[in-house]
Order: sequence, then structure tokens, then C-alpha cells
Amino acid sequence: MTDTETVLVTGGTGFIGSYVAEEFLDRGHDVVAYDLSTDTRILEKLGVADDVEVRRGDISDPTDVFRAVRETGTTRIVHLAALLTNTARENPRSAIDVNVQGTNNVFEAARTLDDQVERVAWASSAAAFAPPANYDDDWVTEDDLVYPDTLYGATKEFNEHQAKVYFEDHDVSHVALRPTVAYGPYRETGGSAFLANIVEKPALGESFSVEYGDQVIDWQHVEDIAQAFRLAAFTPDDDLSRRVYNVRGTVATIREAAETVRGIVPDADLDVSDEGELPWTQKLDMTAIQEDMGYEPEYDLESGFRKYIDVLREEHGLEPLG
Repeated sequence: MTDTETVLVTGGTGFIGSYVAEEFLDRGHDVVAYDLSTDTRILEKLGVADDVEVRRGDISDPTDVFRAVRETGTTRIVHLAALLTNTARENPRSAIDVNVQGTNNVFEAARTLDDQVERVAWASSAAAFAPPANYDDDWVTEDDLVYPDTLYGATKEFNEHQAKVYFEDHDVSHVALRPTVAYGPYRETGGSAFLANIVEKPALGESFSVEYGDQVIDWQHVEDIAQAFRLAAFTPDDDLSRRVYNVRGTVATIREAAETVRGIVPDADLDVSDEGELPWTQKLDMTAIQEDMGYEPEYDLESGFRKYIDVLREEHGLEPLG
């Protein structure tokens, strides 16, 4: 057990951020959720809102970031705050301010407060990879082609470069993770919301039609992503063979996911077609994070979907199916 430390989670009131906060609290650490939003809805649903210090702040303001880290006595930063794919496409300048400048502000705070901050664990993304047509049908490793076709992915690629500079030139210890698509209770809407609806609609007795049935998705339960960020924040430097890691859940086609839902919700009204093509590279090799950090996903598709469905049904006054 690591001695108690103070972990500042940027984007800490969001979907993944709230689960990350819960993960560190469960390990006995103090948590500061640093976010523009002070809506603690998800933290409350997880039962941890009273244990998290919520600090309103703007990741694109360097002075504000510095003060937040210094004044809270933060020793580990988990940097999740970002504008996601669709928002970045519609607001390119804001995406640069938040995703690139915001990440720079985090690294600058860690560099300036180097006697205080031990590690920055931060969210890169599988979006940094090129579209799937650029790879053979094998698993994609950390060393394969990085050539994003979205502005969001490009900001993550740039951040991997600036993180490398801060590590090599200023000895800022960092670990980046490249997650894909997170699912789980209390998820927020986003570009991949239709994937969540494969679970959410049938769970509540609603019909749903989805395309892309024969295409693979990396289904990552949000609690597994939270575990990965905890390991990224605390794995000793000497155990790390690299600084950027793929992280994965269960790779399955959309059709296989739909069949899993039908196994849990027998009367699920799901229509799946094979039309359309998804632009994401999902088959990520995660040997490195398993070997270096001991990461193992807790949830397979069935157990992850079942927990998700039961929480949803309970929220809507329905009987669990477990």
C-alpha cells in the first residue's frame, strides 16, 4: 500500500474522472477534482462526492493550474481534461487551447513544482493512431504508425511529443495511456454514444438499431480505465519500459456485443446491420502495460454489460436482471 498522497484529477467531475477519483479514494489517497464544471452528479452516484475536494478551474489558464497544484499539495496529477472529437472539430481553436495548451500548463506546473509533484499520468488516446486501413489485421503496438486523421487525435499526438520533451529536458516523470471507448454507468454523451445505446436501450426495454455489426470495438469498462490510470500514476519509474502505453478492454464486434446484451436481456429488441465503416483503430496490443504495470481488466463483456444494465435498471425503478 502506497502512503497517502494527494492526487489532482483534471476533468475530475466528468465520466472517467469521477471513476478515477473513486479508484484513488478506495486506495486511501486524497483527491482533488479540478474541473470547469462543479457538477458532482456522477461523484454523488458513486457515493464519493463528500470525500472529494472539488476545485473549479480552467485548464487553459496557466496561473490557475499552477495555483491549484501548489495550494492543494498535489503529489500526483491525473490529467484527463480535454475537448473530445466532435467538439474539437467544431471548435478547433478551443481544442488547441484546452488539449494542447492545457496539457502544457500541467507539465509546466509539474516542472516548476518538481520538489512536490512526483508523476503526471495523462490521457493520450487511440485516436493518435491512423485509421484502421493503415494497419494489417494484426494487433497494433505502441510503436506502430501514429498518424491521426482528426484534430482531436492530432492534439494527443502533439502532447505525446511535448511530454517526451518535458521528460528528457526537464525530468518530468510522466505516463500516457491510449484508451479507446469507455462504457459504464453514468456515461456522458459523445461521438460514441451509439455504442452505449446498444446496452442502455435494451436495458430499459427500448428498441435500437445499429450499423457496423461486423466491425470490432474495444469495449473498455470505465472502472478498468480508472485502474489503469492508478497504475500509471504510481508504477515506479524503474519498472517502466516506455512512457506511452496502449490500454485495452475486450475486443469484440458490435454484433457480438449485441448477442451479449441479448443473453442478459432476453427480450432485447436489437437490430444489427453490417452497413457503414468506423474510422477508429481498436485492436490495440497491451502487452507492455500488462508486463510493466500488472494491468489486467476486471470486466469481460458479459460481466461489464451486466453491471451496467443492473445499475441502469435500478436508476429507473426496474428489477435487476443479475
